[in-house]
Amino acid sequence: MSSREAYVRALPKAELHLHIEGTLEPELAFRLAQQHGVVLPYASVAELRAAYDFTDLQSFLDVYYALADVLRDADDFYELALSYLQRAHEQGVVHAEVFFDPQTHTARGIAFDTVVAGLHRALTEAERRFGMTHRLIACFLRHLSAADAMLTLDAVLAHRQIIAAVGLDSAEAGHPPSKFVAVFERAREQGLLAVAHAGEEGPPAYIREALDLLAVRRIDHGVRCEEDAKLMQRLAREQIALTVCPLSNVKLGVFERIEQHNLKRLLEAGLCVTVNSDDPAYFGGYLLENYLAVERALGLTSEQLATLARNSIEGSFLDAVAKRRWLTAIDECARGELAH
Repeated sequence: MSSREAYVRALPKAELHLHIEGTLEPELAFRLAQQHGVVLPYASVAELRAAYDFTDLQSFLDVYYALADVLRDADDFYELALSYLQRAHEQGVVHAEVFFDPQTHTARGIAFDTVVAGLHRALTEAERRFGMTHRLIACFLRHLSAADAMLTLDAVLAHRQIIAAVGLDSAEAGHPPSKFVAVFERAREQGLLAVAHAGEEGPPAYIREALDLLAVRRIDHGVRCEEDAKLMQRLAREQIALTVCPLSNVKLGVFERIEQHNLKRLLEAGLCVTVNSDDPAYFGGYLLENYLAVERALGLTSEQLATLARNSIEGSFLDAVAKRRWLTAIDECARGELAH
């Protein structure tokens, strides 16, 4: 292990943009398919991995939703989540804010309670075993109707004690945040926090809508903010966290190559940029791999890497005491690195 990799691994980090369904590795998918009698349209693990050659967001979503069919009972969701949490812990993640897509599962007859029970069991076990804290975020699928999202919110509110926030994901093009104003307003009234995917495929205007109409606390992706100078200034001034996913952006064609990614420019413009892995089983790397990819391609300094870690803590839904604890730990880690 290189000294730089050891440093990145040692930095206490929060992961703020992680779809738990997107951590489904091919080996687990095949094992669960066999267990539940699900026939996958792939002959082998190798053939499935070869299918992870996406051209855009929709080509990825087609595979993503097809594979989710192997997740059937609470034990499946528990195993899926615990596998991710174990790996994240080994990469220095101290706090994970985990997305899940209820409608992906309820639409195929899997009870909301089943999904939440498995995920919650894994999250609480990770807290007990690793000291890793968490927040669970239920995302609405934006390609479905607002009415369907409102019905899903009913189920979310029934589990208010273990779900901290709502989000908005899936195909962005043609599905502006404004479509879900009433849903997010009701969620907010019930005390739920809010985030939303915006400015990945969609234009900067979607970022504005998410902030102004949905009152989100952070923007998932947000890389197209660079097309709007006034929006850039606002994001920097208000320190709205952007949960950027570098390897995902390249895999889905937002940037052709990692060397072209705008993460460093956004960081140097004073925006609260964070690094995350999105759907790591599909996009070629978990959190550590994303940090190392941008460090190598963009020439990030040790201090910039520490800033990304600090931003992840600042942008999280942790309380002030926990934030201070981890920010102090990051500063100590950075001082140790700079002293070498």
